[in-house]
Amino acid sequence: MDRYATFANSSVGRRVVRRAGLPQPARLKRYSPDQPDVDGPVLVGGTGSAAARVRDIVPADKAERYRGLVFDATALDDPGALRELHAFFQPHLRDLLPNGRVVVLGTPPTASTSVRAAAAQQAIDGFVRSIAKELTRGGTANLLYLAPDCGDALAAPIRFLLSTRSAYVSGQTIMVEAGTAGTEGPRVAAVTGAARGIGAAILKTLARGGATVVGIDVPAAGDALADVVNDVRGSALQLDLTHPDAPQRLVRHFTERHGRLDVLVHNAGITRDRTLARMSEDEWNSVLAVNLEAQLAVNDAVLSEGGLMGSGGRIVAVSSVSGIAGNRGQTNYAASKAGVIGMVRALAPVVRGRGITVNGVAPGFIETAMTAKMPTATRAVGRRLNSLGQGGLPVDVAEAVAFLAEPGAGGVSGAVLRVCGQSMIGA
Repeated sequence: MDRYATFANSSVGRRVVRRAGLPQPARLKRYSPDQPDVDGPVLVGGTGSAAARVRDIVPADKAERYRGLVFDATALDDPGALRELHAFFQPHLRDLLPNGRVVVLGTPPTASTSVRAAAAQQAIDGFVRSIAKELTRGGTANLLYLAPDCGDALAAPIRFLLSTRSAYVSGQTIMVEAGTAGTEGPRVAAVTGAARGIGAAILKTLARGGATVVGIDVPAAGDALADVVNDVRGSALQLDLTHPDAPQRLVRHFTERHGRLDVLVHNAGITRDRTLARMSEDEWNSVLAVNLEAQLAVNDAVLSEGGLMGSGGRIVAVSSVSGIAGNRGQTNYAASKAGVIGMVRALAPVVRGRGITVNGVAPGFIETAMTAKMPTATRAVGRRLNSLGQGGLPVDVAEAVAFLAEPGAGGVSGAVLRVCGQSMIGA
């Protein structure tokens, strides 16, 4: 429990924190099924063709206060044109509601037609990362680079980034290309490491979206796993993913019980933290085996010729900010999570032609049983070292996974989405 954030948001605490000049974490508004994806008016600016598409997707209209500000910068082809960003945002930022959203649409610099255009489009990335650090009251800012042929693939990312489902996602850049729509109707989803924490939240969030969910975890976690899956009317598969025949057993289970697998979420992971000079060979090997090698082996089995996953399939792998920035005492863990990022980026283009997407999420400081065991000072620093000034919740990671797994997210593949409140580590 973040006692400081609770105090800072109390009537007395607000006055004390303000007078002392201390950080004041905002209360983040998170999604509930009884609310629309975008629960307020959105102001859309810019002259590119994407602006009209956004207006068809979200409730865009003139108002006194806005839930979101969206600017279409896809047509900016010269650094001088960047003044349009200032002209749109400067007068309207103060009109954002608490937990407001800023989304900028750009063209990938690599797709630009000139050096000046590429410079302008890359400049947008720096603009968005900076404005994300300036927003207050739980506001976030993100950038979508739109490939020229992305078409309808814009809808899912824009809804996600404008919604409360993206409460802990800020300062991120996502590439959107033309994509294959996923399976419509009920889908079959597998989540590894589902007995607790982030894995349990992912399972519940996918079930909320109508998926038939199967939670996978080691036999020792069987009781906890049963509680989680029973709560969402799913099913359990007790399986040690590091066993040599585990991938084949997993494929056989889904073939016999469901006939297919539409969504595979690699969440299972362990830590064996110790500085490298004191780390045993077993501590090194076990972390790499669970966190990376098992994912590779399962992917090979699921994606094999005539395998379970067909067009519209979604693979989402949980990495970590530690895999991007490194962390003292976690050479094994950081190596494994960086390896996951390499797997995502290399596998995505291989399966693109089959209509399958592969993405990663990289959580930052998330309030879990594991982080609760950290020393008090370390935990306090981890919570404040991001633009939102607080730790995230397991549901924040789950919402990002659910977005990447949804049928409409076919235009996003090979991405690693940080769920870290715009952590200053590795930024």
